[in-house]
Amino acid sequence: MAAGQSLKLLRKRLNITVRDVQQASRRIAAAKGDKRYRLSNGWLVQLENRASPPNIHHLFALSAIYRVPFRELGRLYGIDIDELEKYEAIANPQRTQLLAENSILDVPVESAIASTNTRLAPDLAAQFAMPLNGEHSDGHSNITYGYLGTADLTMYPLIRPGSVLQIDTRQNKLQTAPWHNEFERPVYFVELRASHACGWCQLQGNKLLIIPHLSSPVRVREFVYPREAEIVGRVIAYYTRCVDSAHDPEQTSATP
Repeated sequence: MAAGQSLKLLRKRLNITVRDVQQASRRIAAAKGDKRYRLSNGWLVQLENRASPPNIHHLFALSAIYRVPFRELGRLYGIDIDELEKYEAIANPQRTQLLAENSILDVPVESAIASTNTRLAPDLAAQFAMPLNGEHSDGHSNITYGYLGTADLTMYPLIRPGSVLQIDTRQNKLQTAPWHNEFERPVYFVELRASHACGWCQLQGNKLLIIPHLSSPVRVREFVYPREAEIVGRVIAYYTRCVDSAHDPEQTSATP
Protein backbone atom coordinates (compact mmCIF):
# COMPACT_ATOMS: atom_id res chain seq x y z
CA MET A 1 0.00 0.00 0.00
CA ALA A 2 1.28 3.47 -0.87
CA ALA A 3 2.36 5.72 2.00
CA GLY A 4 -0.28 8.34 1.15
CA GLN A 5 -3.05 5.76 1.26
CA SER A 6 -1.79 4.56 4.63
CA LEU A 7 -1.96 8.13 5.96
CA LYS A 8 -5.55 8.44 4.72
CA LEU A 9 -6.50 5.17 6.45
CA LEU A 10 -4.95 6.40 9.71
CA ARG A 11 -7.02 9.56 9.49
CA LYS A 12 -10.26 7.74 8.63
CA ARG A 13 -9.65 5.25 11.45
CA LEU A 14 -9.94 8.19 13.86
CA ASN A 15 -12.98 9.48 11.95
CA ILE A 16 -11.51 12.94 11.48
CA THR A 17 -11.40 15.23 8.44
CA VAL A 18 -8.46 16.95 6.81
CA ARG A 19 -9.72 20.18 8.41
CA ASP A 20 -9.56 18.50 11.83
CA VAL A 21 -5.94 17.55 11.10
CA GLN A 22 -5.19 21.12 10.03
CA GLN A 23 -6.60 22.53 13.27
CA ALA A 24 -4.77 19.95 15.37
CA SER A 25 -1.49 20.79 13.64
CA ARG A 26 -2.07 24.51 14.35
CA ARG A 27 -2.44 23.73 18.05
CA ILE A 28 0.83 21.78 17.99
CA ALA A 29 2.56 24.62 16.12
CA ALA A 30 1.27 27.15 18.65
CA ALA A 31 2.46 25.03 21.57
CA LYS A 32 5.87 24.59 19.93
CA GLY A 33 6.04 28.22 18.85
CA ASP A 34 6.98 27.03 15.37
CA LYS A 35 4.81 27.40 12.24
CA ARG A 36 6.65 24.59 10.49
CA TYR A 37 4.43 22.08 12.31
CA ARG A 38 1.29 23.42 10.60
CA LEU A 39 -0.38 21.43 7.81
CA SER A 40 -2.84 23.03 5.43
CA ASN A 41 -5.87 21.23 4.00
CA GLY A 42 -4.38 21.28 0.53
CA TRP A 43 -1.00 19.99 1.67
CA LEU A 44 -2.54 17.08 3.56
CA VAL A 45 -4.65 16.13 0.54
CA GLN A 46 -1.49 16.14 -1.56
CA LEU A 47 0.28 13.94 0.99
CA GLU A 48 -2.55 11.43 0.87
CA ASN A 49 -2.48 11.30 -2.92
CA ARG A 50 1.20 11.18 -3.75
CA ALA A 51 4.28 9.21 -2.76
CA SER A 52 6.56 12.10 -1.79
CA PRO A 53 7.22 12.24 1.97
CA PRO A 54 6.26 15.01 4.42
CA ASN A 55 9.02 17.03 6.03
CA ILE A 56 10.18 16.05 9.50
CA HIS A 57 8.01 18.68 11.25
CA HIS A 58 4.85 17.52 9.48
CA LEU A 59 5.75 13.91 10.24
CA PHE A 60 6.07 14.81 13.93
CA ALA A 61 2.68 16.56 13.91
CA LEU A 62 0.99 13.66 12.12
CA SER A 63 2.51 11.23 14.59
CA ALA A 64 0.95 13.16 17.48
CA ILE A 65 -2.40 13.69 15.74
CA TYR A 66 -2.81 10.09 14.60
CA ARG A 67 -1.32 8.73 17.83
CA VAL A 68 1.12 6.58 15.89
CA PRO A 69 4.81 6.24 16.91
CA PHE A 70 7.10 8.49 14.87
CA ARG A 71 9.16 5.48 13.81
CA GLU A 72 6.05 3.79 12.38
CA LEU A 73 5.22 6.77 10.18
CA GLY A 74 8.84 6.87 9.06
CA ARG A 75 8.59 3.26 7.91
CA LEU A 76 5.78 4.25 5.54
CA TYR A 77 8.42 6.21 3.64
CA GLY A 78 11.15 3.59 3.87
CA ILE A 79 12.89 5.15 6.90
CA ASP A 80 13.46 2.69 9.72
CA ILE A 81 15.05 4.35 12.76
CA ASP A 82 15.84 0.92 14.19
CA GLU A 83 18.28 0.41 11.32
CA LEU A 84 20.60 3.27 12.31
CA GLU A 85 23.17 1.04 14.00
CA LYS A 86 23.01 -1.34 11.09
CA TYR A 87 24.47 1.25 8.74
CA GLU A 88 27.05 2.90 11.01
CA ALA A 89 29.89 0.79 9.61
CA ILE A 90 28.90 1.68 6.06
CA ALA A 91 28.66 5.39 6.88
CA ASN A 92 31.99 5.44 8.73
CA PRO A 93 34.19 2.63 7.35
CA GLN A 94 37.33 4.46 8.45
CA ARG A 95 36.42 4.12 12.14
CA THR A 96 37.10 1.13 14.37
CA GLN A 97 33.82 0.15 16.00
CA LEU A 98 31.71 -2.56 17.57
CA LEU A 99 29.24 -4.15 15.18
CA ALA A 100 25.55 -4.30 15.94
CA GLU A 101 24.01 -7.76 15.66
CA ASN A 102 22.28 -6.80 12.41
CA SER A 103 25.22 -4.94 10.87
CA ILE A 104 25.75 -4.74 7.15
CA LEU A 105 29.29 -4.26 5.89
CA ASP A 106 30.70 -3.60 2.47
CA VAL A 107 34.31 -4.55 3.03
CA PRO A 108 36.69 -6.20 0.55
CA VAL A 109 37.23 -9.48 2.37
CA GLU A 110 37.08 -12.40 -0.03
CA SER A 111 37.73 -15.31 2.30
CA ALA A 112 37.38 -15.94 6.00
CA ILE A 113 38.10 -18.27 8.86
CA ALA A 114 35.12 -20.44 9.73
CA SER A 115 33.60 -19.88 13.15
CA THR A 116 31.06 -21.78 15.19
CA ASN A 117 29.98 -18.68 17.11
CA THR A 118 28.54 -15.54 15.60
CA ARG A 119 25.84 -13.00 16.28
CA LEU A 120 26.18 -11.30 12.90
CA ALA A 121 23.30 -10.81 10.50
CA PRO A 122 22.81 -13.58 7.92
CA ASP A 123 24.09 -11.45 5.03
CA LEU A 124 27.28 -10.51 6.87
CA ALA A 125 27.82 -14.01 8.23
CA ALA A 126 27.43 -15.39 4.71
CA GLN A 127 29.94 -12.89 3.38
CA PHE A 128 32.51 -14.10 5.88
CA ALA A 129 31.58 -17.77 5.57
CA MET A 130 30.55 -18.00 9.22
CA PRO A 131 27.56 -20.10 10.31
CA LEU A 132 24.96 -18.35 12.43
CA ASN A 133 25.05 -19.35 16.09
CA GLY A 134 24.66 -16.77 18.82
CA GLU A 135 25.83 -18.83 21.78
CA HIS A 136 28.66 -21.01 22.92
CA SER A 137 27.92 -24.62 23.66
CA ASP A 138 27.80 -23.75 27.36
CA GLY A 139 24.80 -21.52 26.70
CA HIS A 140 26.52 -18.18 27.33
CA SER A 141 26.56 -15.56 24.62
CA ASN A 142 29.99 -14.01 25.19
CA ILE A 143 31.11 -13.51 21.60
CA THR A 144 30.69 -10.15 19.91
CA TYR A 145 32.21 -8.61 16.80
CA GLY A 146 34.14 -5.49 15.95
CA TYR A 147 35.29 -3.85 12.76
CA LEU A 148 38.81 -2.49 12.28
CA GLY A 149 38.43 0.80 10.44
CA THR A 150 40.00 1.30 7.04
CA ALA A 151 42.13 4.10 8.50
CA ASP A 152 43.28 2.11 11.54
CA LEU A 153 46.86 0.91 11.09
CA THR A 154 47.49 0.15 14.76
CA MET A 155 48.03 -3.59 14.25
CA TYR A 156 49.18 -3.45 10.62
CA PRO A 157 50.41 -5.71 9.08
CA LEU A 158 49.33 -8.40 11.58
CA ILE A 159 45.68 -7.28 11.41
CA ARG A 160 44.88 -5.26 8.33
CA PRO A 161 42.43 -2.34 8.12
CA GLY A 162 38.94 -3.50 7.19
CA SER A 163 39.15 -6.71 9.21
CA VAL A 164 36.23 -8.15 11.16
CA LEU A 165 37.27 -9.04 14.70
CA GLN A 166 35.83 -11.80 16.87
CA ILE A 167 35.90 -10.71 20.52
CA ASP A 168 35.54 -12.81 23.67
CA THR A 169 33.96 -10.44 26.19
CA ARG A 170 34.77 -12.75 29.11
CA GLN A 171 38.45 -11.95 28.64
CA ASN A 172 38.15 -8.29 29.61
CA LYS A 173 41.14 -8.22 31.97
CA LEU A 174 44.71 -7.92 30.79
CA GLN A 175 46.47 -11.26 30.65
CA THR A 176 49.62 -11.46 32.76
CA ALA A 177 50.78 -14.87 31.56
CA PRO A 178 53.98 -14.75 29.48
CA TRP A 179 53.80 -14.81 25.69
CA HIS A 180 56.63 -15.87 23.38
CA ASN A 181 55.90 -14.10 20.09
CA GLU A 182 53.61 -11.52 18.53
CA PHE A 183 51.09 -14.17 17.55
CA GLU A 184 50.67 -15.29 21.18
CA ARG A 185 50.54 -11.76 22.56
CA PRO A 186 46.89 -10.95 23.43
CA VAL A 187 45.17 -8.32 21.30
CA TYR A 188 42.32 -6.43 22.98
CA PHE A 189 39.37 -4.43 21.74
CA VAL A 190 39.00 -1.25 23.79
CA GLU A 191 36.09 1.15 24.18
CA LEU A 192 37.17 4.77 24.52
CA ARG A 193 35.05 7.80 25.34
CA ALA A 194 33.84 8.44 21.78
CA SER A 195 35.54 5.72 19.75
CA HIS A 196 37.12 2.27 19.86
CA ALA A 197 40.61 0.88 19.48
CA CYS A 198 42.26 -2.46 18.89
CA GLY A 199 45.81 -3.34 19.88
CA TRP A 200 48.21 -4.81 22.34
CA CYS A 201 47.62 -3.37 25.80
CA GLN A 202 49.69 -2.69 28.89
CA LEU A 203 48.89 -1.13 32.26
CA GLN A 204 51.32 1.47 33.55
CA GLY A 205 50.07 2.79 36.85
CA ASN A 206 46.60 4.17 36.18
CA LYS A 207 47.31 4.44 32.43
CA LEU A 208 46.25 1.92 29.82
CA LEU A 209 48.72 1.90 26.95
CA ILE A 210 47.48 0.81 23.53
CA ILE A 211 50.58 -0.50 21.83
CA PRO A 212 50.78 -0.75 18.03
CA HIS A 213 52.55 -3.42 16.01
CA LEU A 214 56.27 -2.76 15.64
CA SER A 215 55.85 -2.24 11.90
CA SER A 216 52.91 0.15 12.29
CA PRO A 217 53.31 3.92 11.81
CA VAL A 218 50.93 4.52 14.74
CA ARG A 219 52.35 5.70 18.05
CA VAL A 220 51.61 4.31 21.52
CA ARG A 221 48.48 5.91 22.97
CA GLU A 222 47.66 6.17 26.66
CA PHE A 223 44.38 6.64 28.49
CA VAL A 224 43.38 6.92 32.14
CA TYR A 225 42.09 3.47 33.10
CA PRO A 226 39.27 2.72 33.54
CA ARG A 227 37.83 6.25 33.32
CA GLU A 228 38.85 6.90 29.72
CA ALA A 229 39.21 3.35 28.43
CA GLU A 230 37.40 0.08 29.06
CA ILE A 231 38.45 -3.31 27.71
CA VAL A 232 35.57 -4.90 25.81
CA GLY A 233 37.36 -8.21 25.44
CA ARG A 234 40.16 -10.11 23.79
CA VAL A 235 40.33 -10.53 20.03
CA ILE A 236 40.34 -14.29 19.50
CA ALA A 237 40.01 -14.35 15.70
CA TYR A 238 39.98 -11.96 12.81
CA TYR A 239 38.79 -12.15 9.24
CA THR A 240 41.00 -10.26 6.85
CA ARG A 241 42.57 -10.15 3.41
CA CYS A 242 45.97 -11.81 3.10
CA VAL A 243 47.11 -9.07 0.69
CA ASP A 244 46.60 -5.34 0.72
CA SER A 245 43.67 -3.85 -1.15
CA ALA A 246 44.20 -1.49 -4.08
CA HIS A 247 45.26 1.44 -1.91
CA ASP A 248 48.64 1.59 -0.24
CA PRO A 249 48.29 1.37 3.58
CA GLU A 250 51.30 3.66 3.97
CA GLN A 251 49.25 6.41 2.32
CA THR A 252 46.32 5.86 4.66
CA SER A 253 45.99 8.09 7.70
CA ALA A 254 47.67 6.50 10.70
CA THR A 255 44.98 7.84 13.04
CA PRO A 256 42.31 5.26 13.97
